[in-house]
Amino acid sequence: MNMVLRFLIYGMIGWSIEILYTGVEAFFKKDICLTGKTYLWMFPLYGSVVFLEPLFWLLRGQNPLIRGGVYMCCIFAAEYLSGTVIRRITGVCPWDYGGGRLSVEGLIRWDFAPCWFAVGLLYEAVFFQFTL
Repeated sequence: MNMVLRFLIYGMIGWSIEILYTGVEAFFKKDICLTGKTYLWMFPLYGSVVFLEPLFWLLRGQNPLIRGGVYMCCIFAAEYLSGTVIRRITGVCPWDYGGGRLSVEGLIRWDFAPCWFAVGLLYEAVFFQFTL
């Protein structure tokens, strides 16, 4: 499967996860509409998982804790860098997490570490479904 198609699939998977996550989060905030949302900016960010594919091959066979930890760090770095660039271009970061205790400049939240760990392993599994 070519890189462009994988980019599109990764983008759709990311959007879907984010919409489901924010919809469930809305439930706990008593939003009976279960409003889930994402941002157009996020599609290319999720799609850019294609650039992690060499890591998927490199780490294949390693302990899942190592693989997930590496992917989590990569996702945090991408979220921080892309948020910084978008904020410089537009003046705002669409996913501004505010100045909370676990937030870094409103761009990443440390409490999302388990989510990014799992998402990284999910993308890895999707990749190997395409290639094996």
